[in-house]
Amino acid sequence: MSTAREQQNIEWKESWREEYFKWICGFANAQGGRIYLGKNDDGRVVGLPNIRKLLEDLPNQVRDLMGILVEVNRHEEDGLEYLEIVVEPYPYPISYRGQYHYRSGSTKQELKGPALSTFLLQKQGKRWDGVPVPGVTAADLSAEALDLFRQRAAKSGRVDEQVLHDRNQALLDNLNLMDGDYLKRAAVLLFHPTPEKFITGAYVKIGFFATDDDLRYQDEVHGPLLLQVARTLDLLQTKYTKAQVRYQGASRLEEPPFPAPALREALLNALAHKDYSGSTPIQISVYEHHLQFWNEGHLPDTWTVENLLRKHPSKPFNPDVANTLFRAGFIESWGRGTLKILSECRTVHLPAPRFYFEASGFVVAFAEYSSAYWQQQGVRADLVPVLLYAGQHGSITNAVVQQQLGVSKPTATRYLGELEKGGYLQKTGTRGAGTEYRLIGS
Repeated sequence: MSTAREQQNIEWKESWREEYFKWICGFANAQGGRIYLGKNDDGRVVGLPNIRKLLEDLPNQVRDLMGILVEVNRHEEDGLEYLEIVVEPYPYPISYRGQYHYRSGSTKQELKGPALSTFLLQKQGKRWDGVPVPGVTAADLSAEALDLFRQRAAKSGRVDEQVLHDRNQALLDNLNLMDGDYLKRAAVLLFHPTPEKFITGAYVKIGFFATDDDLRYQDEVHGPLLLQVARTLDLLQTKYTKAQVRYQGASRLEEPPFPAPALREALLNALAHKDYSGSTPIQISVYEHHLQFWNEGHLPDTWTVENLLRKHPSKPFNPDVANTLFRAGFIESWGRGTLKILSECRTVHLPAPRFYFEASGFVVAFAEYSSAYWQQQGVRADLVPVLLYAGQHGSITNAVVQQQLGVSKPTATRYLGELEKGGYLQKTGTRGAGTEYRLIGS
């Protein structure tokens, strides 16, 4: 029974109600599924009255209301009867009384507005960024953005050199950014000097916050998506984050609080995977010790955040946009973006970024090791300096704890033991002076 629940394509209902036609519609529009009538929420058979009438009526009612065929089977367990309704996935949109329902995870939703438009496009074999845009031509596109693409594509080697010397329209056609004589939405996003004339919210907002409700200053990055990348990263690095200065011999070194390759990857993921039909710009919120990227994005059906934390196939929400970014050498095509973000942060001893959904969008959150960070994790104030030192230097020893905190060796041993037991530090080496403690996950 637990397996059935985990599959997320099974519903258990104690009796039949008219509203369950919506569930049948939702299964047909998604990956299909099964509805069991006469089972309670635990999957235990409780019996079903009027089972023979339902067995005869349901297939006909579903056919008349939705134009699809379902299989209805009678089963018996411990002398109690129940029904199984088998719904196959359909390659075209199915509506129930003019409404389109969709099964997502373990819930059903009625599709409306942009979500319905995206669903209908996908059922027609199209994606949002592949829709043609009338009234705009290759001559209307940004020469600067097209030149940047040619330069980067020549360096990446992912576009034939002869194609890069073609006229703009031929280049766009080769990149699959044309639909007959029309430019696709992807071409407008990537190369038009003002894509917001056609696509609301096609820009990036950056704000610096002292607290969640105290915005100190902000910027907006407009223009072709290809040019937004460098402009946004430049603002982040020169205005919104402060580099830490350290000296190596006579050399002065400036280290950004967050690795530039990780921020770049997070930005590119947001630009490539954003649901642009939602009309809300990408938002980057910067604080003193953390920052986060938010975009109106979705994971592929059946995926969870855990899929992003291991090697996974690349399934971009906007495949034509992603393909152009790949040809230009901005991104990879192997679904390694999130793994690269984690690796870059690990290399410079930062906490692993968090990936989660919030306010109908997807968030990538970066943080520095700070007193506030560790206190939020529940660490006692007197132990925080140990973790801060380990985070900054990569490891810490008993002798360093004694020196930095001015405590005895037994006290330092107790502190390190508590942090090791709490899952914050991992001991390396055997014993004595060779023993070091490293932050777990850094």
